[in-house]
Amino acid sequence: MRLRMWGGVGLLLLSACRPDQVEHLSNTKELAVEAENRQVKRILPADLLRATRWAGDSLTRTADRALRQQVATQLQAGSVVDALPAGHTAAFAVTDSLAQVLQATLTHVRRAPGGIVNDTSRVVKRPSNEVFTYERPLLVTDAACLRCHGTETDIAPADLTLIRQRYPQVPLGYRVGEAIGTWKVQFTRQGIAEFYTMKTRKIFKRRF
Repeated sequence: MRLRMWGGVGLLLLSACRPDQVEHLSNTKELAVEAENRQVKRILPADLLRATRWAGDSLTRTADRALRQQVATQLQAGSVVDALPAGHTAAFAVTDSLAQVLQATLTHVRRAPGGIVNDTSRVVKRPSNEVFTYERPLLVTDAACLRCHGTETDIAPADLTLIRQRYPQVPLGYRVGEAIGTWKVQFTRQGIAEFYTMKTRKIFKRRF
């Protein structure tokens, strides 16, 4: 009798696990990514410097794009003088939320005209244990930039008079390919470490 009972139990167990009754997981890829994200990974100093460049590129390119779009809008409306402050205001406004996530401070420093600059040049440093910095040039890319920052032959006489009256501190005389300024970003170590984690674990694209 015991053999029959155990045999019955065995038959019941086998019948309960028939292939057509096995529930297959449909989100195995998502589970694998989640498992990877839960793993503790050591971040090396070289990784943090690499992440500083990634974060700096992402932040300044976003600012660059917003600046040029706003300037183009103002120029299409015929307002050369209004394009000067509007572009920078738009650049900092559009990057504010991203800068908060990265614990970053974005600034722009003007540069006097002085030769063609390589757009790929970057300066990444770690001045202290808790601070990382990033710099890259902001270039004069086309004739639209010259309408506000070019030579006297590029700027309409009436616009040139207004620029000199309202924004005498703005340097003029640039050519296409020169750096009109420098984007500078300062990050905290925590912000860079979190960005490196998001970037390498495929979280960054889902959040931004």
